[in-house]
Amino acid sequence: MLLLAPRSSVRLALFACLVATGLAAAPAAREFAITAADRAHWAFQPVQRPAVPELRNPRSTIRNPIDAFLLAKLNAAGLAFSPPATKEAQLRRVSLDLTGLPPSPGEREAFLADASPDAWTKVVDRLLASPHYGERWGRHWLDLARYADTEGFEHDLTRPNAWRYRDYVVRAFNADKPYDRFVREQIAGDELWPADPDALIATGFNLIGPDMTDSSDQMQRRLNTLNDMTDATASVFLGQTFGCARCHDHKFEPVAQRDYFALQAFFMPAAFKRETPVPTREERAAQERALAEYQTQPAVRELVALEAPYREKLRAAKLAKQPPEVREAHNTPPERRTAAQENLAFETAAAVTVADKDVLAALSSADRERRKELAGVAKQFAAPPGLPTALTLVTSNAVPAAAHILNRGDYNQPRDLVPAGFPQVIGAFQLTPDPAASPRARLAGWVASAENPLTARVLVNRVWQHHFGRGLVATPSEFGTHGAKPSHPELLDWLASEFVAGGWSLKKLHRLMVTSEAYRQSSSVRYSVVSGQSPKAPSALLNTEYSKAIATDPANLLLWHMNRLRLEGEVIRDSLLAVSGRLNPKPGGPGVFPPVPAEAIKGAKGWNVSADPREHERRSLYIFAKRNLRFPFLEVFDAPDSNLTCPERGRSTTAPQSLTLLNAEEVLTASRVVAARLEREAKEPRERVTLAYRLILGRDPTAREQEVAAQFLAPSPLTELCRALFNLNEFVYAY
Repeated sequence: MLLLAPRSSVRLALFACLVATGLAAAPAAREFAITAADRAHWAFQPVQRPAVPELRNPRSTIRNPIDAFLLAKLNAAGLAFSPPATKEAQLRRVSLDLTGLPPSPGEREAFLADASPDAWTKVVDRLLASPHYGERWGRHWLDLARYADTEGFEHDLTRPNAWRYRDYVVRAFNADKPYDRFVREQIAGDELWPADPDALIATGFNLIGPDMTDSSDQMQRRLNTLNDMTDATASVFLGQTFGCARCHDHKFEPVAQRDYFALQAFFMPAAFKRETPVPTREERAAQERALAEYQTQPAVRELVALEAPYREKLRAAKLAKQPPEVREAHNTPPERRTAAQENLAFETAAAVTVADKDVLAALSSADRERRKELAGVAKQFAAPPGLPTALTLVTSNAVPAAAHILNRGDYNQPRDLVPAGFPQVIGAFQLTPDPAASPRARLAGWVASAENPLTARVLVNRVWQHHFGRGLVATPSEFGTHGAKPSHPELLDWLASEFVAGGWSLKKLHRLMVTSEAYRQSSSVRYSVVSGQSPKAPSALLNTEYSKAIATDPANLLLWHMNRLRLEGEVIRDSLLAVSGRLNPKPGGPGVFPPVPAEAIKGAKGWNVSADPREHERRSLYIFAKRNLRFPFLEVFDAPDSNLTCPERGRSTTAPQSLTLLNAEEVLTASRVVAARLEREAKEPRERVTLAYRLILGRDPTAREQEVAAQFLAPSPLTELCRALFNLNEFVYAY
């Protein structure tokens, strides 16, 4: 019957009935066995806080426990940390890391002049307190959350309120919201804190992925969304790839198909809301006052009363043309609808909506004349504005937290009905279930528990990856048995336990990492890494020691020097704006549309350049994010595909990147503006060169660079020198 149903809406209703009643076909063909070796995998073991190594002769400075753990392995290999980077390089590195913006000349001068022992700590604290910190680290989270402002697929329709999730993430990072609370809000904010607008907006994490709204098979569409949120939850929070278990028992990991649908079952009662009101208490009170005042106007009351019977009759006629399950969904009070009915009512809302033109056409001639008079009077009073809305989940208690195992992932082939549950392989860690808790609240509590062996490890590894260029586990979203082994397992566990003990504070975690000696060491390898000698040592000795370090640890897994990292496209573009003094620091709000080359959007729809030129100079985080049309400047520098969660951006080196840095309007404009500033603020050519280096590269030029610049400027304008500096590796890399 399910296979032959002629309409997707009928199949959707039947599928909901199947879930609710527990009817199922034959059970799965075989049992899935988890071995002792699977359960013994390091990532599934409880986090243990190891003792910090005590080194008798560390041969490098130890500023905090991170250094002790790293040096224990370095010294055992006959290596040591590299000497510290220059103060200018350290400042630029940490500024780009924590805010995504280069330091200003004033910030550079203040740091160089500060000889106090806590000078570095003061810089770190200032950057962590900056509102730009949330913008920088919010971008990392949005990569994981597969954020975009459009639906994707063929039509790539706009989601007018998706930006509220983006702004929620930025606020959460700036406020240093405890990570366990951050996790709980995104999984079950509506169940745990229904009166908190941010907690409601946070559940948009589950719906922010791609969605084919015009699908002819709404049942498959809902299943696609459930699959997406199941995969994202496992990958982002737990570092597990469960997707392969959607169609069959995982071939490589200890994850059964039953585990997949048991996890998905937590989401089965959820209805997907696209326009849930999310006002603050003040916004709701103001709207209620305005609405009460508006409705007290006699003309408004009479107008509503005049139209009411016509609207009711027209809606009933429209509803009568719909299939029975649609009529039932609309006629059921919202608080009693099942999840399937909620989605069905939403998808068919337009079909039963009565427009003003429909009312006008139905009015009698006398009522039409009276309506015209009343409408003219009512125009004198401003109607109250609508409340802000967001994508959210809402739990329907009419649907049980259970899901059918689907043969090959096909909803036409349901098998066993499984209740909501946690992956078997992590069976050593189970929370005592709260029978009164809502389904996703139980899941959120399990994921965000300090006892969960994965959550804290995964997060501290992600933060380490962004600061040091590679995670302690090189596969940041794959902590399974086929993922990479940790290079420093004791350090990983120490960081995870420290993170939890510190109240799940991300800012404390950042401070710990960037104040280590390991973070502050040079990225250059033209010095001794064995004996800790000065960079002025004889070149023969340096070459010998460098060769030993390369032979011992060619991939720098032991972190004997800092990794050089190519900056993301957003940081490059924002740096161009900041260096040229044009960056508009305005935070939040709907996405903006800067100009793009005509050839880049040929044949594309929905890119209407923002009318206010200052909006074009907002941070790249706020550029409208289309799934099917990535902003060209960002795309060439490896902007991620927002259809999928992105745990690690690629860092390619391609000819289009060089051409972009030479010819893109963003670079040409920055070159002109910086050149004009140099001419205003410096009179002599040498002073202009020095200021150019300070603005663009964050340091003074060497004598040789001054000489080369003088030769270059003899036949060339100052704008070309600026453009050349923007094209140096030193500008697009963090050294």
